[in-house]
Amino acid sequence: MKLARLALVALFTLSGACQKGSDKPADTDEAETGTGDSAEGAATVDPKAAKTPTDKAVPAGQRKEIPAPPDVAAPPEDADQSKSGLAWKVLQPGEGTDRPNEWDSVSVNYTGWTTDGKMFDSSVSRGRPAKFPLNGVIPGWTEGLQLMTKGEKRRFWIPAKLAYEGRPGPQGTLVFDVELLEVIPGPKPIAAPEDVAAAPKDAKKTKSGLAYKFLTKGTSKDKPREFDKVEVHYTGWTTDGKMFDSSVTRNRPATFPLNRVIPGWTEGMQLLAVGDKARLWIPEELAYKGQPGRPQGMLVFDVELLKIEKMPEPPKTPKDVAKPPKNAKKTDSGLVYKVLSKGKGTEHPTATSRVKVHYSGWTTDGKMFDSSVTRGDPATFGLNAVIPGWTEGLQLMVVGEKARIWVPEELAYKGRPGRPQGMLVFDVELLEILN
Repeated sequence: MKLARLALVALFTLSGACQKGSDKPADTDEAETGTGDSAEGAATVDPKAAKTPTDKAVPAGQRKEIPAPPDVAAPPEDADQSKSGLAWKVLQPGEGTDRPNEWDSVSVNYTGWTTDGKMFDSSVSRGRPAKFPLNGVIPGWTEGLQLMTKGEKRRFWIPAKLAYEGRPGPQGTLVFDVELLEVIPGPKPIAAPEDVAAAPKDAKKTKSGLAYKFLTKGTSKDKPREFDKVEVHYTGWTTDGKMFDSSVTRNRPATFPLNRVIPGWTEGMQLLAVGDKARLWIPEELAYKGQPGRPQGMLVFDVELLKIEKMPEPPKTPKDVAKPPKNAKKTDSGLVYKVLSKGKGTEHPTATSRVKVHYSGWTTDGKMFDSSVTRGDPATFGLNAVIPGWTEGLQLMVVGEKARIWVPEELAYKGRPGRPQGMLVFDVELLEILN
């Protein structure tokens, strides 16, 4: 996980993001200030996060290239196709009739190509099978593997909408040769509550549209603030009764900061005291707003608040967050900065230096999306592994200096889905140059 904590975007994703267990309900892929694409799985967020079963594709030059099949460009006439658009062809029959369920894990060997014949990943070339939960990968894998029996080999043509459309990852239709080696039974989903389709009359509703109902009341009166960290047990369903994530079935509570999850969680958890159990009906506009690869529509969660970890209050939003003041300096690239307090010495980091910093980041509407200050934990990263605005901006600073940096979109995330949009504003303190 590349500098996951740095993620100068504190937006963790919630659902089983490809092999990374669902730990935190969240609001987006853990977008970084430029530190690689990392999704911390967690059901409130991305049940079919943006990857195939592997943690990461093998870099070119470190893998054995496997030639693409002759029919890589499009499914042949004898291929079968499902209503979703997934196409497949059996290459080798398997044994028996047992097939994996969506909640099971599997062990497979596979190779993946784009339709131009370029291989982008392969467990075969690594010489190591991949193991992952079927409900923690792209939809095309979840559907396709459930068609197979142990020992079977199939070729799948997975359309973009069942793969990475609108998210980081190989684009367009993807082609996989897959061999199912083993099925590892997983815990069965928890049955949906009877009122999963809509909030009942005795549920309370907030001004935002969030509905909630207490299932059991605890004895504590201690409630979290929006910047505190909480430990919870939860299960989430879509309104058709399909469970998409659960810390309960994993038998592992989830811990996350409330200001780094979907708005419905941020609001809803502040209504609970330690020991309370409640059911939340979160409207789409307080959940994933139709983001590709996320649970769609209204979401329903049963939540138990186990523990609160009090965190420092977040820094106040700068008064000049909407646009740089006249006394700020502008570089040729369009980056704008202003020294808040001077540092010591004359040494500046280079474009390849590793640095330790404290930082807070806001969008220009004043919404803070990440802060190492509120975590009480400085971030360490290489300047060649972050967004261009950070690479440039940090080189202007010396140790001990505090600066405010206005990073234009073209030096930040360039409109990438699941990342903070538009110009970003950061208050940064350079604590140390490590090399």
